[in-house]
Amino acid sequence: MIDLRGMRPGTLNPLTLEEHRELGAEIRTARVRMRQLCDLVVGVYGPNTQASFTFLRAVEDLERLSQDLRAQAIEDWPGYPMDKLYP
Repeated sequence: MIDLRGMRPGTLNPLTLEEHRELGAEIRTARVRMRQLCDLVVGVYGPNTQASFTFLRAVEDLERLSQDLRAQAIEDWPGYPMDKLYP
């Protein structure tokens, strides 16, 4: 598990490549699980309920987070391929 407690806001101390790998794996696992739970809730309650809507937004937000982290990793480590870290 990644320990980010030592990072201070405003500090130019990017994540290491290994930390990006670990974070990417954690986000990927969370996205898969969130999709599974979303499918369950939408399947049970239908797509037009507040719970389904919120789950769908959460799935979209995790997708956006992955994209944002990919962009950050590219900024942190220019020249390294990051598509596999945050697919």
